[in-house]
Amino acid sequence: MNILLFAPGLLFILLHSIGIKETTYCLSLCGLVQVLVGFPFLLANPVSYISRSFDLGRIFLHQWTVNWRFLPEEIFVSRSFHLCLLFLHLITLAAFAYSWTRKFGILKKGEKPYLALDNFLFILFVSNFVGMVFSRSLHYQFYVWYFFTLPHLLWSTNYNPVIKLFTLGLLELSWNTYPSTVLSSAVLHLCHLIILANLLYHGCPVPYMKAKKKSS
Repeated sequence: MNILLFAPGLLFILLHSIGIKETTYCLSLCGLVQVLVGFPFLLANPVSYISRSFDLGRIFLHQWTVNWRFLPEEIFVSRSFHLCLLFLHLITLAAFAYSWTRKFGILKKGEKPYLALDNFLFILFVSNFVGMVFSRSLHYQFYVWYFFTLPHLLWSTNYNPVIKLFTLGLLELSWNTYPSTVLSSAVLHLCHLIILANLLYHGCPVPYMKAKKKSS
């Protein structure tokens, strides 16, 4: 399911690049493919197929958590806590969407917005990163969800290179502490928040450019 964390960023890129009409067409096509692939399972047992594919109510074991070790178990498994994380996740995505609109512009008639490859990756990686920050629980194997994006994200900030490398090292140390501790968990969150705040206010790998359509 972690691929879904990229979805908000991909939606912004589609809206920015091809507009609402074409985006709706692309999403409908993707949905149709998913229905066709899952059609045999939907016929056999649609409720189980959908509920088990997207089990949003799953409760993780506190003993394996990497990011919330400092919380008591009763809070960790609390539904209110999960809803709070979901709310913060959505609010943060909305804040980034507003920031990206200001940095990269919106699709206007007569103009063709230009999104550099680094910015394309930046939006996708940030979308995934936000999901990691507000995840209900991160386990050790989940590190593969975003470790390859961290250098790009850190070098999209305006921090000093020493701070970037130090933050990257602390993240690696946090993920390689087994079993996780209150300190390693707290350091992980601190690094996440340091990166997240800078990405929101300063992150932009390549300055935005617009290429106007040539008149025919």
